[in-house]
Amino acid sequence: MSGDEPFIAAVKPLVDAMGGELIPPDEAGPEDVVLAWEGVDVVAVRLPQLADSLDHILAAMERREGRPLADLDRKAKQEAVRILEARGAFAVRHGVETVASALGVSRFTVYNYLNREKGA
Repeated sequence: MSGDEPFIAAVKPLVDAMGGELIPPDEAGPEDVVLAWEGVDVVAVRLPQLADSLDHILAAMERREGRPLADLDRKAKQEAVRILEARGAFAVRHGVETVASALGVSRFTVYNYLNREKGA
């Protein structure tokens, strides 16, 4: 892995943003993605389970906001729901419940925000 460090350093922020994990290519399983550089397997990416991805996305949103999502005003919560919907958060089992909990609102409120977006 002598000349591979720049490649690994280049993909690490993306893998971190997805909530994935970098692993040696020889430890890759069938669900992992092996990345090659100049014809040589350099690193594998273990992708997170969808539910873990949602938790990771919510945590990243909180870091970006600098405060818990529950502390956002109504308009900011509506925008968060719009972003989460675009990222597929509600395709995950219990996604609405997870998001509602993070936002400090009811499931009904999340559904209202989703319906509001569709009607706009």
